[in-house]
Amino acid sequence: MSLQIRKLVRLVEEIHSENGQQLAKPHRVAVAAAVIANPYGAGYVEDVVTLADELGEAIGGLLGPECVRLLDDEVEAFGKAALVGVDGETEHGSALIHNLRFGNVFRRAAGGTELLPAAEKIGLQGASIDVPLKHKTDAKTRSHHQTVTFRIEDAPRADEIVVACIAANSGRPLARLATFGAEAPVSIA
Repeated sequence: MSLQIRKLVRLVEEIHSENGQQLAKPHRVAVAAAVIANPYGAGYVEDVVTLADELGEAIGGLLGPECVRLLDDEVEAFGKAALVGVDGETEHGSALIHNLRFGNVFRRAAGGTELLPAAEKIGLQGASIDVPLKHKTDAKTRSHHQTVTFRIEDAPRADEIVVACIAANSGRPLARLATFGAEAPVSIA
């Protein structure tokens, strides 16, 4: 099966100050997203893996390197998302993005070694999705835990899936928590 793309969306956000504080360098976030026809069609499909294996590398190749290029800086944090139109099911989007053939392309392009945090859900046209980001080589780096929200006004249509790669050039603006998770665990009495 070939990938049927309706549109590609590229977004770059650049934050220069936060809460009245000037940032040492702009915090950049890039989103590369594709609005594709749901390759599984409508409703329940037993085997979601075979098709995901077939399409994973093509989708990853389309979005991963482009997201890194858009960021135009060193990637420090990354994540991925699938927003499935109402005729599909969450598992359709999950199969596409939780596939090493998809994820490895983005991970290589970003210079990452960690698993890509993800968000996937069913949504109406114009729905937003909140995508978690974590550090690309150490998921315990708390300063880089952040969430990026985005939406595409006319997607997903009922028979579509929005697939996205997201990258940031730093942790949260003005992050002040411990950088690494080296503190002793908290016990609950």
